[in-house]
Amino acid sequence: MTTFITDLFVSIFTPGPTPTLLVATNVSFAALQLVFLALLILTYSIHFIVLSVLCGGLWWSINWFAAELEIAKRIEKENKKREEAEKSDDDGNEEHRRMGERSAEDSGTETEGGEERGPVGGRRRGNVSTTLQPEDAEGEIRKRKSLGSSTGDLSTDSEWDKVEEADTQR
Repeated sequence: MTTFITDLFVSIFTPGPTPTLLVATNVSFAALQLVFLALLILTYSIHFIVLSVLCGGLWWSINWFAAELEIAKRIEKENKKREEAEKSDDDGNEEHRRMGERSAEDSGTETEGGEERGPVGGRRRGNVSTTLQPEDAEGEIRKRKSLGSSTGDLSTDSEWDKVEEADTQR
């Protein structure tokens, strides 16, 4: 039992789901389901059925996520082994690959001149600007139009000044 608690404490600081952590999680959820069942029998409240369904969904999703992580790790290991195998094969076939690159250069399939491709694969035509500035305002700074009065003052203080001026004139 002490080794399980020690392993559980260590697994908290280990990335990914460890077997010890998964066992502790499953035991905790099973105990919670038993508590919900006992409370349902004692109180006949539908709330414990809802809580039990939510608990079961969370329990299932945690186990599903742990299984998906294991599948991803297995696939990653297989890909790594395959890459290492290909790398060892490629070391022997380095000369063959160099000859293949030379023949692709001399094949004449490249196009020279012609139309240029744009950044998204579209065709460029003529002299197209790629800047975000409008064409008519290159280098000049314009002041924005004001939404308020002609003075551009939108504060309520100026409105109060107008009211005070009207009161003093009476």
